[in-house]
Amino acid sequence: MVSVFPVTGAKRTLCAALGRGMGGTLLCAFALLMALPAAARAETVLVMGDSLSAAYGIDQQAGWVNLLKQRLDDEHEVINASISGETTSGGAARLPDILDQHDPDIVLIELGGNDGLRGLSPQQMQVNLAKMIERSETSGAEVLLLGIEVPPNYGASYASAFRGVFSQLAEEYEVPLLPFLLEGVDLSTMLQGDGIHPTAEAQPIILDNVWSALAPMLDPQASVAPQQNP
Repeated sequence: MVSVFPVTGAKRTLCAALGRGMGGTLLCAFALLMALPAAARAETVLVMGDSLSAAYGIDQQAGWVNLLKQRLDDEHEVINASISGETTSGGAARLPDILDQHDPDIVLIELGGNDGLRGLSPQQMQVNLAKMIERSETSGAEVLLLGIEVPPNYGASYASAFRGVFSQLAEEYEVPLLPFLLEGVDLSTMLQGDGIHPTAEAQPIILDNVWSALAPMLDPQASVAPQQNP
């Protein structure tokens, strides 16, 4: 019988060790199949966020999460579990079921903004985010923290404590951190009328911010569309 597999070098030695005849040929074919490199599996990226990731007030297709889907093309699955108005407490409560449902490889946590706008305790916010990190890592996923800041009118002390939550968690759990999701967004011209939510024009900037931290976490064997979104 003629083998349909090219057998050279170490593979020839392996086949010789398996013996001659029909049985040996079948064993050889099986062994070679097992030795073939596995195709890169599409990774699943889960986004747990609030209105900043839920494309509040703009076309859903223009939101940065949808732009991320386009940039990743079909090589990765992106699940957007973001809800406008979500707090860290709500995210921590929802996360276990979402992890069970989607089994993500990477979890992007973009929460805290609504905690800040409501003046909630930074200490409790840190506890909630820590639970989300631990739960994600226990499920086998890597975590990327996406930080946000509160407006200056909340006071320097509160703003400092709020900002410190993200850096402390990143250090404690050794997870990557994007310090400020809206870095580079012109807050005087790229916010909607409420003065809080970014316009469609700002979304590619937000995506590039996220991409700078996310790209190193993606499977290097998977091809990723490198083009910039318009």
